[in-house]
Amino acid sequence: MESIGATPHLQPLVSVVVPAFNASPFIERTLASATSQTYRALEIIVVDDGSTDDTARLVERVAANDQRIRLLRTANRGVAAARNTGIEAASGAYVAFLDADDLWHPAKIEKQVGALDRLPDQWAAVYVLHHFINRDDELNGLGPSFFARGYIYARHLTFKYIGNGSSLLVRRQAALEIGGFDSSYAAAGIGGCEDLDFELRLAARYCIEYVPERLLGYRKYPGNMSSNYVRMASALSEVTRRSLAAGPQLSSYAIRSAILAAHKYAVNQYILAGNYRLAAASARAVLKADPGFLIRLILRSSAGYAKRKLLLAIIGRERLARPCSKPRFQDLASASRPEMPKSPRMRRRAARLAETDAALSSAHAVPVREKAALESRV
Repeated sequence: MESIGATPHLQPLVSVVVPAFNASPFIERTLASATSQTYRALEIIVVDDGSTDDTARLVERVAANDQRIRLLRTANRGVAAARNTGIEAASGAYVAFLDADDLWHPAKIEKQVGALDRLPDQWAAVYVLHHFINRDDELNGLGPSFFARGYIYARHLTFKYIGNGSSLLVRRQAALEIGGFDSSYAAAGIGGCEDLDFELRLAARYCIEYVPERLLGYRKYPGNMSSNYVRMASALSEVTRRSLAAGPQLSSYAIRSAILAAHKYAVNQYILAGNYRLAAASARAVLKADPGFLIRLILRSSAGYAKRKLLLAIIGRERLARPCSKPRFQDLASASRPEMPKSPRMRRRAARLAETDAALSSAHAVPVREKAALESRV
């Protein structure tokens, strides 16, 4: 492994790990969002995972103007191995992960360190919420608005609060204790959910905090990893299977809830991929436990169709097809605070899963003074 770059001029507290593979279209913007953090005590470790484009050259160019940036170059082994290389090279007490096409709000790290620094070591990590962004950094939708804190293992299996690989800031020691990221998913051809696997192993042993603000621009576009819908469905199903097999013993309700959530995710992914045979197979598994799922899915699809028809009627097809400018993530003056979803079904499910988490936290000896934080805020 080859290391390029100068020693950071600050003693780092937070090590930012940026795994990068053929990231030349976005890497400069991603690094700009890291170097612009209001929290200045950073080292930024870019792990070039065998790129064949200009990624390394662009990183070196940015690093020439900011000594906190360090470039490590490895053979192509996948995002999990690249993140592990960054963790091993990190000198900070905290590690934050930033995918090479995502963006951070300037206050992200400052708010995360402030949230985690006041908590005992049993609290291992803190996450934020996100906006979706497109290739041009424009806002393209909101990520989920539900979140929970404390011991959240059972709830996270169902609700997947964190949602992507650029949200989490974790104590480095905790990341090492759980063995880092699992590279076997990529080796099996189902990479894409390694971050969820890492989060679940972390949540099985530790409490997790949140900052309820949208401090992350999570990029989704044709061709990136999260747009490979069939692979993402397979990856999440495998993460769920492994977690249920190796994680803490869950209640039968929590197990059914996790499996049901994986099937629902698969239905949506297969529909996006246009693979209706696989979508139907997953839908049949869902309908046995949740007969109303198909109705809700149809209603959501119908609502989107009706909305487009209404817009066509109001403004006309030509104006609807005309490109319109959207706000850019970098132009947000402040992070938005999401409103919690008001679904009674979701709240009831979260409450039942919180009971499982409370029992598990007792078995894992989570400090008594922190148990008040175990309630869900879904």
